[in-house]
Amino acid sequence: MSEQTVSREDVIAVLEGVLDPELHLDIWNLGLVYEVKPDAGKVDIEMTLTSPMCPYGPQLISETQRSVEEMEKVDEVNIEIVWDPPWSMDMMSEDLKFMLGRG
Repeated sequence: MSEQTVSREDVIAVLEGVLDPELHLDIWNLGLVYEVKPDAGKVDIEMTLTSPMCPYGPQLISETQRSVEEMEKVDEVNIEIVWDPPWSMDMMSEDLKFMLGRG
């Protein structure tokens, strides 16, 4: 069991490498991740999908889990999918909105 805690910033950097398979944009800047809580080798992630019927949901969750589990100092990853608040394009990062012509 890890005695040190991975930083929230390091987890976010990994999440920026996880791409939505349909949109080919990262889940952090898309605003799909609502909460990241690292604590003593465990990382809790609260996230959503673009819609409840997202056909890539299982793949996206699996890739998120795998990516964070591969980090040093991480022994356990818990992902909770939430639907409240529902995702909207307003949740995207300002940089991504600008890139897509919405900012």
